Amino acid sequence: MSRRRTLGTKKKIALLVSAATVAGGGAFVMASTSNAAPTPKSASESTVCLGLATALGNNQKFIADQRANPDAQSEARIANREAVVAEIERKQEASGCAVGESAQDSQTAQPSQPAQPAQPPAASAQPSQPAASAPAGNGGGAAASGQQVCNGSTVTLSGEGGAPAASSNQFPAGTKLKVTNLDNNKSTTVEVTSVSGSCALLNNAAFEQVREPGKFLIRRALIEKVG
Repeated sequence: MSRRRTLGTKKKIALLVSAATVAGGGAFVMASTSNAAPTPKSASESTVCLGLATALGNNQKFIADQRANPDAQSEARIANREAVVAEIERKQEASGCAVGESAQDSQTAQPSQPAQPAQPPAASAQPSQPAASAPAGNGGGAAASGQQVCNGSTVTLSGEGGAPAASSNQFPAGTKLKVTNLDNNKSTTVEVTSVSGSCALLNNAAFEQVREPGKFLIRRALIEKVG
């Protein structure tokens, strides 16, 4: 008859302690991994999020302006821009940005802007006009052909489809603007076809002509009135 080897009480205790130590160490490693700080966004990701936030803010401002100063076309314009806002929010989610985060064009421009030339008294005395009215300020619709306008403004996309075009709160429909991205020297000349909440917004097709890959914001832009 063969004898079965039996472990003594002390050996059993030692084995149990070793197993508990190993399990505890594994749990510690897992806890350390799960509590690790999230990886910060890269510079390119931050630029994408800022561009989308600016585009969202521009469209939200446009909607607010239309509601504050409605006209016969305001309802249709607001419905169109609400669809654009929804599309921008989908892009924010897909890009890992904070959904619904917005920033006005003036907030994303350079912190300290150079002083603008003094406006004629008649222009400065005019009350604020609805977004759809003829513009005033930064030269506005009175700017001469070839003159630089929208000084200090960043450029984003309006989110609208169709052939290359622009929208503006300073220039009437039919005005032609040349927009140059100074970071890659690409330019496009487009016609203003609608109003917006910013000096110059490019629709999707026009923005694609001057954008840098993966970016939704042009920080250094030269905008000229032409034609």
